[in-house]
Amino acid sequence: MANKSSNPGNFANNRDRAAEAGRKGGRASGGNFANNPARASEAGRKGGQNSHGTRRTEAESEAAAT
Repeated sequence: MANKSSNPGNFANNRDRAAEAGRKGGRASGGNFANNPARASEAGRKGGQNSHGTRRTEAESEAAAT
């Protein structure tokens, strides 16, 4: 097992420093849709358009529902 005290960059030695690094990382994340609902909505539309599944026409969907 490695000696924790030999590495000054090891967050296990300083919980406050580890917590601060975690907070900074969370704020810097650009992929969080919770911060931008419009971006999440746009991504959902794009995902549906780029789906490689077969698309049903409206008539086919109604026929399948009955």
